[in-house]
Amino acid sequence: MSAGAWLGLHGLAWADVLQLWLHFMLLSLLAVGGAISTAPDMQRYLVADHHWISDAQFSAGVALAQAAPGPNILFVALMGWNVAGVAGLLATMAGIMGPSSILALWMGRLRRRRAESRGMRAFTAGLTPLTLGLLLSTGWVLTAPTRHRWEAVALVLATVVLSVGTRLSPIWMIAGGALVGALALA
Repeated sequence: MSAGAWLGLHGLAWADVLQLWLHFMLLSLLAVGGAISTAPDMQRYLVADHHWISDAQFSAGVALAQAAPGPNILFVALMGWNVAGVAGLLATMAGIMGPSSILALWMGRLRRRRAESRGMRAFTAGLTPLTLGLLLSTGWVLTAPTRHRWEAVALVLATVVLSVGTRLSPIWMIAGGALVGALALA
């Protein structure tokens, strides 16, 4: 049995797995709000550009991984698994975690030494709008399969209003969305 068959490459070549790893390494450096903030580009790359998975598979994978207990980054492993089995899982996880982990360690040390400097405060303050923009674009991509239904749009708007206007725990909104989905209301 070849290594490709054992790792379940799903028909991809090793060059494709290398390209997947390199792309996720780049995304790692852009994941300012966490890996989920790069979901729009992951969707573009995996679904639109390469057609390795469908839009429905992508959205379902993100939803499944976010609902499961454990770290939120698990959706990246699921994307890799769907694209190229074990090799894809290893490529996406090593790619998304490697560069950002090294950068976080380096920045943590730098921040401890220069916490009160004007440049460090400006850098930290500048990350807030960047993170918000990335998260908004993630929400836009993830709502694409249901955006044409008024019920889904109403549910998203209600969630945004509750998130911004109250101190209600997000778990209640997740539970409400799960209930609406289970009852096939949206």
